[in-house]
Order: sequence, then structure tokens, then C-alpha cells
Amino acid sequence: MPVFETHLDALPLISRGKVRDLYDAGSQLLLVASDRLSAFDVVLPTPIPDKGAVLTQISLFWFDHLKAVCPNHLITAKVEEFPAALRGAADQLRGRTMLVKKLEMFPVECVVRGYLSGSGWKEYQKLGTVCGIKLPAGLKESDRLPEDIFTPSTKATTGHDENISLAAVEGMIGRELAHKLRDVSLEVYSRAAAFAETRGILLADTKFEFGRDPKDASGTLVLADEVLTPDSSRFWPKETYQPGRAQESYDKQYVRDYLEQIGWNKQPPGPSLPEDVVRKTSAKYRAAYRQLAGRDLAI
Repeated sequence: MPVFETHLDALPLISRGKVRDLYDAGSQLLLVASDRLSAFDVVLPTPIPDKGAVLTQISLFWFDHLKAVCPNHLITAKVEEFPAALRGAADQLRGRTMLVKKLEMFPVECVVRGYLSGSGWKEYQKLGTVCGIKLPAGLKESDRLPEDIFTPSTKATTGHDENISLAAVEGMIGRELAHKLRDVSLEVYSRAAAFAETRGILLADTKFEFGRDPKDASGTLVLADEVLTPDSSRFWPKETYQPGRAQESYDKQYVRDYLEQIGWNKQPPGPSLPEDVVRKTSAKYRAAYRQLAGRDLAI
């Protein structure tokens, strides 16, 4: 059964985001990925079966793969190791939940782009830049960039995030930390993109979130939230990649296309989704996990 939202009597609910339900587990946090789907910043009323499990399992895959590059906030994803009060909700939580460290989060989305797409392509056509960064003339849509670029943004609680400069990040958290966030983001992206390509996936762009453990005097950066999922990244099938046009992707494009087709005004409340759109979207998410991990999703 799809999980649209969770209700856990054992723990206080901190927040219910577009996709995740966050609970206070004392010195830790419980992060539950629901099957909710948002499009154009509106949560739709129709859940996508297994979406939350796919997001969680892909994050777990990357946390393990990248742990030598950057520590992460994961404590455990095994329901048997969750607080005893949650054992009765094991079936609801299994496969889609992480128990994680509480961190002091940085107020920045750390976006890295390796290809020219989305809002970056629109800006480049007008100004020859992406987030204010000058790029060579003559690039086509979906081209590989000459080098990966760090294009941070704000964390908007409502509406869209807004692109900001590295200098703006320096003003928020200091020069040393801002440059550390940039360098770690670029390194994590580079390692992940190289691996994904061996699995037939091009990682066009992605966004990371980092925090610090307040009990760690060293101030080490810790990778948090979800990481390198179809919701936070653009995954393109390598075999069909062709610069000069938009690419196929492992995400909710079926949903976006349907919503454009019916002429929805992109204002809440969102419309319900037909069964075939739900089925195709769920299959896309599962395919992303299978392509990346080399096995089917099992929860």
C-alpha cells in the first residue's frame, strides 16, 4: 500500500515536507520518505507506490558508496534498530525510513551542474552564463560543461529556491566554510558521476545538503538529507543521450507532461493523477534504482 503520510504516536512530528515526515527521536531524528509527489512546488493528492522506498534506498546506496569522501548523518535504516516504541509501526516504516544524527544544517542548497540543462540552459541562451558564471559560446542544450560548476541556492520554505553567488554564501557562513562546501560538493558530485556513468546513467546535476555535528569540535562537514536521488538530481540514460535537445530522465517527467497536457494552472490544490501516469512514474523510479544498484528494489 502506498504511504501518503505517516502518523507515529511514539514520537513528536517536527515537520511534514513535500515528501518527508520528520520526527524527533531525542538526540536523533527519524526521517520517513512518503510516497507523496510534488510537481511545480505543489504536493499532488495521488501517491506514487514505492517512491519513498526508492528515494531512501538510493540514498543509502550513495551514503555507503561515498562514505570515504564525506561522512554522512545515517545511524541506521534497520527498523529492528529503531527505538523500541516504533516496533509496532515497523511495516509502515520499513524500507523508507532512516534514523539519523541531529545536525546544525547550513542554510544553503549545494547545487553542482555537469551538463547544460533546465534553468541553466534558459539563462545561458539569454546571457551566456549559468547562475552568473560565464561559459564558452556555442554550447548546445544538454552539452557536457567544460568543468563542473558549483551554483548554490537558498533553501526556500515555500515556493522556489533562489540561485545565489559563492560570495553570497561567504556572507552567510564565512569564506572558509563556503569554499569548503563548494570543494566537497564538487568532489562528491565528481565521484558519484563517474560511478553512475559505469552503470549507464549520466548525472546531469544534483543538490546536496550539509550540516555539522554540534558535538564535533572539528566542525567536519556531514552529508545529510537525501542524496543523489531522482528527486534531487537529473539522471539521464547514457544510451539515449544526445546533446542539442532535452533528454529522457529517471524522474517524474510523466507527471509533468500530464499536468501540462491537461492545462493545470500550477496552483494548489493539485489534480489527481490517472492510473497509467501513476504506474509509469512508479516504474521510472524503480528503474533508476535497478540501473544504479544492479538489482531490483527489495523492501
